[in-house]
Amino acid sequence: MLNTPWDTGSPLYRKLVLSALVLTGVGILLAIAGALTSMDTLVFTAIPIIVAGMVTHIAGLVVRGRDAKRRHQARNPH
Repeated sequence: MLNTPWDTGSPLYRKLVLSALVLTGVGILLAIAGALTSMDTLVFTAIPIIVAGMVTHIAGLVVRGRDAKRRHQARNPH
């Protein structure tokens, strides 16, 4: 049986991962739309959205690491 991060992740981790995907995806779509229509303001609006997606992704990695540490400590008490 494979223990994927999605299977073993907490609900907070799952929410952060989905939020990161949505934010990054929306930012990329806005950047593409802005580039195709030559609207610089749309492209520059997309940049903070993509950054927010990346920050949310990093938060998810932190939560995943914290959860893994707690599971490890529960299995191996010292």
